[in-house]
Amino acid sequence: MAIPDGVSVEGGADEKPRVTLPGGDPPGELVIHDVVEGDGDAVAPGGTVNAHYVGIGWSSGRQFDASWDRGAPLSFPLDRVIAGWQEGIPGMRPGGRRLLVIPGEKAYGPTPPPGSGIGANEALVFVVDLVE
Repeated sequence: MAIPDGVSVEGGADEKPRVTLPGGDPPGELVIHDVVEGDGDAVAPGGTVNAHYVGIGWSSGRQFDASWDRGAPLSFPLDRVIAGWQEGIPGMRPGGRRLLVIPGEKAYGPTPPPGSGIGANEALVFVVDLVE
């Protein structure tokens, strides 16, 4: 799917991406856009990934989480994350960078994690770098 108008992702492969959002209403459907295509074996549905990522709330434009800030990628099984990641990461290849724009119902819905800074039903934007 094409990157939504006004959304940009900048930065090199080994640095934290910088994301610009346009404001206004988010897309109503899950957006999956490869900023950089990787190579090697694609992630299978339900697989385990090792990834660096940045998460931003669409309405606030604020970062709520980033593995980059902790200095290390995170490894986790896809069956333990939000639906937007379960649907948006399979098919990604190591070395790739993918933009996900996730509608609220495929993110945390009406009950985001307490203290996360994520609003109820907020659309989330992630830039995910799949580490080899």
